[in-house]
Amino acid sequence: MANLFTRLKDSITADLHEALDQKEQKNPIAMLNQYLRESEKETEKVRKLVERQYRLKDEFSHEFQKAQDMADKRTRQAEIAEKAGETDMYEFAIKEKQEYEARAERLQVSRRDSIEQLEALERKYEEMKHKLKDMHVKRMELMGRENIARAHHRMNQVIKETADKPYSRFSEIDRYIEDLEYKVNSAYYHNTFDSKIAQLEKEVEKQEEVQAK
Repeated sequence: MANLFTRLKDSITADLHEALDQKEQKNPIAMLNQYLRESEKETEKVRKLVERQYRLKDEFSHEFQKAQDMADKRTRQAEIAEKAGETDMYEFAIKEKQEYEARAERLQVSRRDSIEQLEALERKYEEMKHKLKDMHVKRMELMGRENIARAHHRMNQVIKETADKPYSRFSEIDRYIEDLEYKVNSAYYHNTFDSKIAQLEKEVEKQEEVQAK
């Protein structure tokens, strides 16, 4: 039964991967966007871990300093108790001093470990940020190539339609532009005809006056 469930799980996983592969072939940009979103989420998780590690390092440093200060304090108190002949107080101070020193030593080790872990996390975080940036650049490159491919495909279609159809869209547009130019020129000539005639009339009258003299 266990083997049956394992084979069923493997079959479902294989089908899912095949579907994703087909989707990636059909729309690689969409799949890359999905990978980017997932990578951004993982990078954000690492960023939070880095911040948490910073806080832990600071807490270890703070607790180490407290333990060290208390160990020093108990050392001074033990000296005072010993000089005063207070055996019980001296023994208590020595015992406390040893406990604080042991704690400080343990905290110092933990602090060093946390610093090493923090440095490793920071390196990994920077690496992830670079990888994420590279993926963004890759997406822009793919989008550029996709746009070029789409443009070439569309232009090839238009060129083919133009070659196959003598009275294609371009021919219709060309005729429309020619008609429009004719109408504009005709309107311009009509609008300026009266002013040109008036100017000619003035010039003729002026010549007649000169000849009459």
